[in-house]
Amino acid sequence: MSESKAGTFSDEWQGPGLTPRQVKVTLVGVMFAMFLAALDQTIVATAIPRIVADLDGFDRFTWISTAYIVASTSVVLITGAVSDVYGRKWLFVGGIAIFIAGSALAALSPSMNALIISRAVQGLGGGMIMALSFVTIADLFPPAERGKYMGIIAAMFGVSSVVGPTLGGFITDQLSWQWIFFVNIPLGIPIIALFVRWFPDRKRDGPTRKIDGVGAVLIVLAIVPLLLGLSWGGNQFEWSSAQVIGALVAGSVMVIVFVLYESRISSPILPLAVFKNRIVGIGLFVSFLTGLAMFGAIFFVPLFFQGVLGASPTASGSFLTPMMLGIVFGAAGSGQILSRTGGHYRIQGVLGLSVMTAGLFGLSRVSGDTTHGYALTSAIVMGFGLGTSFPIYTTAIQNSVPQQFLGVATSAAQFFRSVGGSIGLALFGSYMVRQFKSGMQTNLPDEAYEVIPPRLLEQIGDNPNALLSPEATDNLMSAFAATGDAGVELGLRVIDSIRESLANAVGDVFFLAFIFVLISVVAAAFIREIPLKGRSGMPGNSASAEATGTQSASTPADD
Repeated sequence: MSESKAGTFSDEWQGPGLTPRQVKVTLVGVMFAMFLAALDQTIVATAIPRIVADLDGFDRFTWISTAYIVASTSVVLITGAVSDVYGRKWLFVGGIAIFIAGSALAALSPSMNALIISRAVQGLGGGMIMALSFVTIADLFPPAERGKYMGIIAAMFGVSSVVGPTLGGFITDQLSWQWIFFVNIPLGIPIIALFVRWFPDRKRDGPTRKIDGVGAVLIVLAIVPLLLGLSWGGNQFEWSSAQVIGALVAGSVMVIVFVLYESRISSPILPLAVFKNRIVGIGLFVSFLTGLAMFGAIFFVPLFFQGVLGASPTASGSFLTPMMLGIVFGAAGSGQILSRTGGHYRIQGVLGLSVMTAGLFGLSRVSGDTTHGYALTSAIVMGFGLGTSFPIYTTAIQNSVPQQFLGVATSAAQFFRSVGGSIGLALFGSYMVRQFKSGMQTNLPDEAYEVIPPRLLEQIGDNPNALLSPEATDNLMSAFAATGDAGVELGLRVIDSIRESLANAVGDVFFLAFIFVLISVVAAAFIREIPLKGRSGMPGNSASAEATGTQSASTPADD
């Protein structure tokens, strides 16, 4: 579907038929729903040690997060497509209800397996909420005004990332880990009531498409194995293991089956023609690459602060906060600029991504001698640049597709960002381990091999715990101290070597992320701009949009 054939959603936009007060109340409800779903991705992190202790499931603790992420990602595209047919309201209400039910089940879980299943239920509801949050903005506001509200919704995601770990730790310490799930119930029920009362119940005009049930099943069968394989690789199983290879092969085969099936039916759940639109294609490509870099950065920045700079886990989390605030302010500011300038998203996107590459390049230069200030400044710059991309490409994609495909196109942007994040964590994690082991072989003093048992060296190479755990550091130094004063000096040199190896490995990861985002900068330069329309259907900023109240006829976009 080229731009010339598809037309633009902006030309076809019709108001939700609500009063300004109703629009504001609905917007507030969407913001709180988005915050609730995003918060649950991070709030559980600090409670995991307590959960593991109570439920005796150390061998499965990673599934607490994996189950949520896999479930939420798998449902995003389906939710967007179904909402295009049946409307957003009751699907949104259903998503919040499922999320609340999953929260209650998680809080009452008697075992680790029960908790994992409950987290998957939560993920289904959370994925529906996040998919519909961005689509709803397009229903409430014309394209010329949409950017600033997209920025606000994206900023809520960043705020949840800042608040989540701290709030989770506080609730766990003061009450119990069960309350990080129980708290969702009193927060979620008022949101449901608000949506039932105020949320617009508007379905797409024209003939109703049939829901492609087979396509929905096929896409789940494709997404779940791929995400599981990427999550397992290098963590629970080796990349060469039968489990990882089997999951990735099965997922890839189902992707092919899904594409072949969707290309042959009249009413597919995921219209492949939408992806032929150059704006959509480039927007999804950029979303994928920025998601890849984002999740990598969020994971490895704390690792650098703890392992190289010697910060405590709490302090490293606080160092991550300014970066996340950079994302928040970048998203909010970018959305405002996008609306006020009438939608010059090509140059704005290139500039924002260029700022992100500058921050990543700064992080790629870190070493064992890097100061806290340098690392923190680079992380903030990277976060600010990342935040600017959130509203830009979502708005650009929405502005380039017909109304009947608005939901699936918007949810596709979130889907590609999430998949990029999963691939980024898997790729960067494996790359970091390889570079760290290589650095250890180069940096360790030759005398160390005479003192440190080969098995211990191998353990350090797999996990630099000697830098992350004071107890592990003391045990390592004790082994050297047993050989005398010279051994203590050698031990300090070994610790410095491990630290330098980790710093170089993390720097290499950030340089790899820098390359990926640099590619996205080049891609963004080729995106085609379609002026954002106001309420009149004419190009203009939000001010002009407010001044007009008529709707022009739909016109096709030029290719």
